[in-house]
Amino acid sequence: MNKNRVFIAGHNGMVGSAIVRQLSTQNNVELITRTRQQLDLTNQQAVLEFFQTEKIDQVYLAAAKVGGIVANNTYPADFIYQNLMIQCNIISSAHQAGIQQLLFLGSSCIYPKLAQQPMSESALLTGTLEETNEPYAIAKIAGIKLCESYNRQYGRDYRSVMPTNLYGPNDNFHPENSHVIPALIRRFHEAKINGDKEVVAWGSGKPMREFLYVDDMAAASIYVMNLNKTTYEENTDPMLSHINVGSGVDCSICELVEAVAKVVGFTGDIKLDVTKPDGAPRKLMNVDRLKSLGWQYDVELEQGLSLAYGWFLDNESMICN
Repeated sequence: MNKNRVFIAGHNGMVGSAIVRQLSTQNNVELITRTRQQLDLTNQQAVLEFFQTEKIDQVYLAAAKVGGIVANNTYPADFIYQNLMIQCNIISSAHQAGIQQLLFLGSSCIYPKLAQQPMSESALLTGTLEETNEPYAIAKIAGIKLCESYNRQYGRDYRSVMPTNLYGPNDNFHPENSHVIPALIRRFHEAKINGDKEVVAWGSGKPMREFLYVDDMAAASIYVMNLNKTTYEENTDPMLSHINVGSGVDCSICELVEAVAKVVGFTGDIKLDVTKPDGAPRKLMNVDRLKSLGWQYDVELEQGLSLAYGWFLDNESMICN
């Protein structure tokens, strides 16, 4: 039986590794991966030669330079340049090598700072972006438009999915640069181990946020990649073709903090530092388009937090050293 040769760009990252876990169980798939040392995705010639040599059938573009607010503010040139280069090299080289199917993974930060909630796909390019991650967001918007342009000009089948806030195995648990869920998991875990009586969380706890377990994101990505082409085109627009991926359910940061404390087993007091910024009051994805295509999430927040904490415990020595 001939197997589909599927390249996962960014296979060691949180989303890429989740896609690898799921595709590795499919008998008709041969996974193709490369580390950064084996293939520099910012090197145009190297990427083109790779695609021309490897005879790839499908590409999942999950590779990206990512980081939190501090990193985005400190290294804006790195974020826009590296992400543009990775995307341009992979998408253009895939086309030149005759690869028909590609899935680009973006980010919810593509939407305007003051987008109407919940944020639908049609909100793209309707307002000013959040200042702190504008360079990263512009790179991701360019990735969507690059896919759409190859579809329109050359008849390619290059699709884009925009995930909400993700968490799970292979997340970044750095004490300063991580996102809210891994930061809270590590903070509450260390407080429990150290016998601390109090943990401080930033902000008022009032902002509403949506979260999706990364294995659900991987499942949605594979689902969208393998949708019938006619079905995909009938449910999208040639110049608005991306699909939001999320749960469609949000919670307050206060509720999230309490849920993480419960999962970790921290029984001390929780204090909110209201002098710290809250960010946007709400960020929720409209996932009606994805639901209409027949997919919805599976892992509820508390279950996902338990799975994420279990992975943290299994990998603590590597993470914290």
